Amino acid sequence: VRAQGDIYQVVADVSQFEPPDIVVTTSNCHVTIQAEKVAEDGTICDTFTHKCHLPEDTDPLSVSCTLTEAGMLVITAQRR
Repeated sequence: VRAQGDIYQVVADVSQFEPPDIVVTTSNCHVTIQAEKVAEDGTICDTFTHKCHLPEDTDPLSVSCTLTEAGMLVITAQRR
């Protein structure tokens, strides 16, 4: 987690996954990123999981994420 002024930011490289394969959840200042690539035969051929704890002065209602064209998932949150 990086602090930039009044914003916290988490960046994850998920370029090997398609956007529908990526799930981001938040709960009690915890952010979880999960991604699974499923092969045509239904087997899971690649997974990614990252969990991090946002600082306690994070505004939980301000958490948002963006996926760049390069496949970087950028999660931002405002400080209170």
